[in-house]
Amino acid sequence: MNQHHPGAAARPRRGRAALIAAALTAAAALTLTACGGGDDQQAGGSVAEVSGTTDSGKAATVLDRPFAKPDLVLTDTKGKPYDLKAMTKGKPTLIYFGYTHCPDVCPLTMSNIGIAKKKLPQADQDKLQVVFVTTDPERDTSAELAKWLPAAGDASFTGLTGDFAKIQAGARQLGIGIDPPKKEKDGKVVSMHGAQVIAFSPKTDQGYVLYGEDTTADQYAKDLPKLIQGENP
Repeated sequence: MNQHHPGAAARPRRGRAALIAAALTAAAALTLTACGGGDDQQAGGSVAEVSGTTDSGKAATVLDRPFAKPDLVLTDTKGKPYDLKAMTKGKPTLIYFGYTHCPDVCPLTMSNIGIAKKKLPQADQDKLQVVFVTTDPERDTSAELAKWLPAAGDASFTGLTGDFAKIQAGARQLGIGIDPPKKEKDGKVVSMHGAQVIAFSPKTDQGYVLYGEDTTADQYAKDLPKLIQGENP
C-alpha cells in the first residue's frame, strides 16, 4: 500500500543528508518488522508522517514535529493500572513497542538500552523511564512481562499490557504501525510491529527523538545524558 505525504518535497533548504534521514525515518514508520521473520512489510492502516534531521554517523533523528505522548492507560507488571501520561510526566522516557517471544530485535533493543542505562550516574538512572508496551497482549501477561524484562533489559523497565486495539491506536499516534499477532504455517505466532524507540523530553513531555532498530548500546550511552536533560543528542 503506497502512502502519499503532502509536502514531503517542500523543504528545498534542507541539506541532502537531512533529506535522506527524513526519508528513511518516514519509511521506517511505515514498515513493520517481523521479529525473527527476516522480512519487512508495509504497515496496515495509516500512521503519522515522520520527518526529522540527523547528523551523519549519529543514531538519533531529531523530529521536526514532536509527537504528543499517547493517552494510554494499560496494565503494568504488578497487574495495576498504569497511566502513561501521568506516570511519566516530566520524566525522560523511552517508549518501545514489541513482544517477549521475539527472538531477536526486541530483546536486543532492551538489552542495548539496559547496558547504556547502567553506564549512567545513579541519579540519572533513577530519572530515566523505559517503557516496553507489548504488541502481543494475549501471551504477554503482566506476569510474563515481569519475568522477561529484567532478563532482557533491566528490572527497572516498565512493562505494559492490555487491549490490543488500544495499544495499536497508541502506537499509531507515534507513527508506529503494529498488526495483530498471527500464526504462521509452522505454528509460530509472529507479531509485526515497528521497531523504533521514541525518546520523550522531560521538559515538554513530547517525543522528539527517534532511534532505529540498529542503534547500539554505545550510541544509546552517548545520547542518554542529553536526553535526560531534554536536550538534542
